Amino acid sequence: MDLSIAAILGLDGLTNGAIYALVALALVLVFSVTRIIFIPQGEFVAFGALTLAALQGGQLPGTVWLLVLMAGGVALLDLAEAWRERWPAARLGRRLLRTLAGPLLAGGATAALAAQRLPLPAQVLLTLAVVTAMGPLLYRLAYRALSGASVLTLLIVSVGVHFALTGLGLVFFGAEGYRNPAFWDASFTLGPLLLSGQTLIIFAASLALLLAMAWFFGRTLTGKALRATSVNRTGARLMGISGDAAGGLSFTMAAFIGALSGLLISPSTTIYYDTGFLIGLKGFVGAVFGGLASFPLALAGAVGVGLIESFGSFWASAFKEVIVFTVILPVLLWRSFVDPHHEEH
Repeated sequence: MDLSIAAILGLDGLTNGAIYALVALALVLVFSVTRIIFIPQGEFVAFGALTLAALQGGQLPGTVWLLVLMAGGVALLDLAEAWRERWPAARLGRRLLRTLAGPLLAGGATAALAAQRLPLPAQVLLTLAVVTAMGPLLYRLAYRALSGASVLTLLIVSVGVHFALTGLGLVFFGAEGYRNPAFWDASFTLGPLLLSGQTLIIFAASLALLLAMAWFFGRTLTGKALRATSVNRTGARLMGISGDAAGGLSFTMAAFIGALSGLLISPSTTIYYDTGFLIGLKGFVGAVFGGLASFPLALAGAVGVGLIESFGSFWASAFKEVIVFTVILPVLLWRSFVDPHHEEH
């Protein structure tokens, strides 16, 4: 391997690592706020890519039907809760409006415009709206009632949700793979490197999102409330911060990050209904570097995973996945010494 090949592999590793970093960011966010190891994060990645692919073909994405079904399920839960607690009609109306307005607006707009072959930026916005709206609905359907459960129980639920969403992805999108057009077709030469416009967009979008997240958590009241919940959930509740609201917001942000990751990676990788699991798993390996608690360490770990994958594919392409996932073993051993285990009460 000479220096030029190493540079090319390094660029490829950094490009993939940027995507894994976004996934790791979402995993750390969800776990720190809700204690949920969110295995279905990869499904948001796949749904984002496949929704855009359907819109590119002038078809109504299956995620619209899934969104409507999820909104209907949450509405039924709201009705049951209202009947059990005897809510006033005005309160029930406000709750149903808050539950249904966003999903129906996003789904209705997508259904009305799907066949019109809109420009790519408009299709991207519709995709982000549809997939992001799934986040809080998924939290309400699968996790809110178990907010006080143990981490192991929440992990088991996450496994079930993952299989359910993967199966629904197969039903709505089929077994075919899709690859979306690049957002920018330009290319630039930098020494031995050929930088594509899509690569630059991945770096720019990832950096912009990281800066936006830093501003959100550091400057806004809502972001500080989320940060407080992640540091001390009991203390945050005593200060009037709703754990349910924090959980729903963290899932909303995770769904947005997942959909954006799928849009960024789909021009360079063929996405299938189950591809998101592997991408999410690599993001999880990166998140483990930070103990599912540190954003900077998780980002560094995810970039490291991308580099290991790139160089591993050069030396032993048939075993690149084995190499990547074997790395988690010494990391777990290291974390076990750095963070001693405490019994959960």
